[in-house]
Amino acid sequence: MSTPADPAGGTGGSGGSAGGTASTESAVDQRRRTRRTLLGAMFLMATSAIGPGFITQTTTFTAQLGAAFAFAIVVSILVDIALQLNVWRVIGVSGMRAQELGNRVLPGVGWALTGLVVLGGLVFNVGNVAGAGLGLNAMVGLDPRWGAGISAVLAIGIFLSRAAGAALDRIVVVLGLVMIAMTTYVAVVSRPPVGEALRNVVLPEQVDALAITTIIGGTVGGYITYAGAHRLLDSGTTGPENVGAITRSSVTGIVITAVMRAVLFLAILGVVAGGVSLATENPAATAFEAAAGEAGLRVFGVVLWAAALTSVIGASYTSVSFLTTSRTSVRTRNLLTVAFIVVCAGFFVVAGAAPAQLLVFAGAFNGVVLPLGLVVVLWVALRRRDLLGGYRYPRWLVTAGLLAWLVALYLAYRSLATLPTLWS
Repeated sequence: MSTPADPAGGTGGSGGSAGGTASTESAVDQRRRTRRTLLGAMFLMATSAIGPGFITQTTTFTAQLGAAFAFAIVVSILVDIALQLNVWRVIGVSGMRAQELGNRVLPGVGWALTGLVVLGGLVFNVGNVAGAGLGLNAMVGLDPRWGAGISAVLAIGIFLSRAAGAALDRIVVVLGLVMIAMTTYVAVVSRPPVGEALRNVVLPEQVDALAITTIIGGTVGGYITYAGAHRLLDSGTTGPENVGAITRSSVTGIVITAVMRAVLFLAILGVVAGGVSLATENPAATAFEAAAGEAGLRVFGVVLWAAALTSVIGASYTSVSFLTTSRTSVRTRNLLTVAFIVVCAGFFVVAGAAPAQLLVFAGAFNGVVLPLGLVVVLWVALRRRDLLGGYRYPRWLVTAGLLAWLVALYLAYRSLATLPTLWS
C-alpha cells in the first residue's frame, strides 16, 4: 500500500548505473524523500495552525490570565494530540483523504465536509494574506497591500516550481524554525516568571474554559485538522505497516505547535508581568516592542509574516486537497492551488482589509468541520475495518477520540451561537 510517489510535485529518484547500484541509490533517494515529506507534513500541520489568529489569541489570553494560561495550554495540547492521533491514523492507514472516507461512510458526507473546509479556507486565507501584508509592514515598513501581493506571489511561485512538493516541505520547515527561534529570543529578553508558569500547570490560579476551547479550535479547527494528514498521504507512508511513523508524525506536529505556543506565551508573559499594558489593536506587536525595543518590533514583523505565509500555503494546499483526488494530476492540483491563492489575495488587495464579519462566519464553519470530520474518522475506526486494510484499531485511542469529540461538539455549539449576533 505504501508508495514513494510525491503527488505534490516532488522530483523522482535520480538514475544510476546498472543493476544493484541503481536500485540502491533509488532506495536511498526514496527514503530521503519520504523523510522530507514526513517532516514537511509535521510542519505543514504546525505552521497552518500558527497563523495571525494563533498569535492574537495567545497574546490576548496571556494578557487576561497571566501565568494561569499555562494550564489552558497544557489541556489544549492533550486534546489536540487525541484529535490528531485519530485523524492521522485513520487517514494514513486507509490511504484515503477525509472527504473520500466521508463518502464511503455515507454518500454525500464527504462533499459536505469539502464544502465547509473550502469555504472556511477561502475566507480565512484572506485573513492570512492580510497578516502577511501586516508582517512585512512591521518588518520593513512596506504598504500592507504591497506586502500581501508580494507574499502571495511567493506562495504561488512555490506551487509553480518544478519540484513543488520539495519546495513546500522545505519552506514550511525553515519558516517554522525561524518563528520558533525568533520568538524564543523575545521570550528570553522579556524575562518571564517561568516558575510561576510551571506552578500554574499543576495548580492553576484560574481555569478558563473559553480560553481552552478557543485555542483548541484555533489549533485543530477547520482545514488545519487535515493539513498534515493529507500531506502524509503524499509521502506514500500509508497502510497498517506504517502505523508507527504515522503516530510519531502526528504527535510531533502537535508538539511543534505547542513549542511555539509556549515560547510565545512566555514572551508575552514576561512583558505583562513587568506591568506593560498592551495595545488593543495590535497587542502582540506592543509586547515584542516592549521586550526588545525597535528590534523587537522588527522580529514581530518577521514572525507574523512567516506565520501568515505558511498559513496561506497550508490553507491553500489543504483546501485544494479536498477538491481533488489521488488521481488528479500534479499540474491540475498545483494550478488549482495557485487560483485559490490569487482569489484570496485579490480580494484583500481590492478590499484593503480582511472581512471581519466573514471571518466570524468562517469561524462558525470551522467549528462544524471538527465534529463532522471526527465522527467520520471514529466511525471508520470502530466499524469499517475494511477501509483500514483489516487493521485492528486500539480501543483506548477511540475512547480518547470520543472525549475529544465531545469537546469538538462544544466548540461547534459555541461557534454557531455567534451567528445570530453577527449583524447586530
